[in-house]
Amino acid sequence: MKFRRKLVPKANVDLIPMIDVVFQLVIFFMVSTTFLITPGIPIIFPTSTTAEPVAMTKLVVTVVSERELYVADKKYSLETLDAALAKTVTVEEIDRKGAIIEGNANVSYSLMISVLDVLRKNGFKVANLKTKTDKE
Repeated sequence: MKFRRKLVPKANVDLIPMIDVVFQLVIFFMVSTTFLITPGIPIIFPTSTTAEPVAMTKLVVTVVSERELYVADKKYSLETLDAALAKTVTVEEIDRKGAIIEGNANVSYSLMISVLDVLRKNGFKVANLKTKTDKE
C-alpha cells in the first residue's frame, strides 16, 4: 500500500527579498559615493599624451582669462583671487588637499604662473594641472 503525501514540496525561488537587497545596495552606493560638481564653464583643455588621472579635491581653480577666474562657481579676477582664497580656505583644507588648476588651451603661460603664485601665497604646496588625454 502506497501512502500519498499531502504536502508536496514546491521548488520556486522568491525573488522579492533579493530585489530588496539589490535595491538597498544601489541606494547605499549612491549615497556613499561623493560627487564633485564643477560649474558648467566651457573650457577647451590642452591635450597631453602622458596625462595621468588627477585626484579630485574640493578646490578647483578654472582659468579662462585674466579677468575670468573661477573657484568652484564664483567668478574672480586675478587681483581678487588672493583675498578670496585667504578668506575661504582653512589651514586644515590646505594640509589635507591640494588644488586643481583647469586652464583653457589658449591661456598664457604667465597667467598660469600668476595663479600658481597666488595659490602658493595662500599655503598650497600641491597644485595639479588638468589636461585631457588623446583618447578623450
